[in-house]
Amino acid sequence: MKNVLLETERLILRKPQKKDYSDLQEGINNINIAKEITSMPHPYTLDMVQDYFGKQINKWEDQDPKDLLFVIELKSEEKVIGAMGLYGIDRKKGIAETGSWINEDYWRHGYITEAKIAANTFAFNSLGLEKLISPVFADNIASNATQRKMGYEFIGKEEEKCSCLATGEEHEVNIYELAKAKWRLVLSMIKEI
Repeated sequence: MKNVLLETERLILRKPQKKDYSDLQEGINNINIAKEITSMPHPYTLDMVQDYFGKQINKWEDQDPKDLLFVIELKSEEKVIGAMGLYGIDRKKGIAETGSWINEDYWRHGYITEAKIAANTFAFNSLGLEKLISPVFADNIASNATQRKMGYEFIGKEEEKCSCLATGEEHEVNIYELAKAKWRLVLSMIKEI
């Protein structure tokens, strides 16, 4: 999996590199990001970025990785503005979980939608997966709307509330899933982002 690069009109999704650490820390060290992700501390120091993303870089060396974290680079600025991950990849069962975040300075420009189209297509076509799962805090209006827009179907809530590391608050978690057949239909209907 060393040389996977996904390209869209405005973005490049690729393996993280050490040169990305300052951009990643700039974007991720934001309570408005951290409060929507279960295990993200706040503040998020540069040492934390180096530790976490260093481990993610190493996972790309595996022949059959269980996790693939892409950074999202904005071509026009040559800047990393977020990350998109496929986690718990199980090719035998044909399933993985997705998750993403984007630097708050780049919200409301359709970048997550554009990145998700590329990542979903890669997951289904290149990895041969049959289903993607996306857990989202129930009170995260934007993320819930993005899941529905991308064809993910709400299948229920997690049985127990989830505690957010950054805030200590408890959240209900909505679970969405997207089947490969549904994705083909959604993709065929997308005219432009």
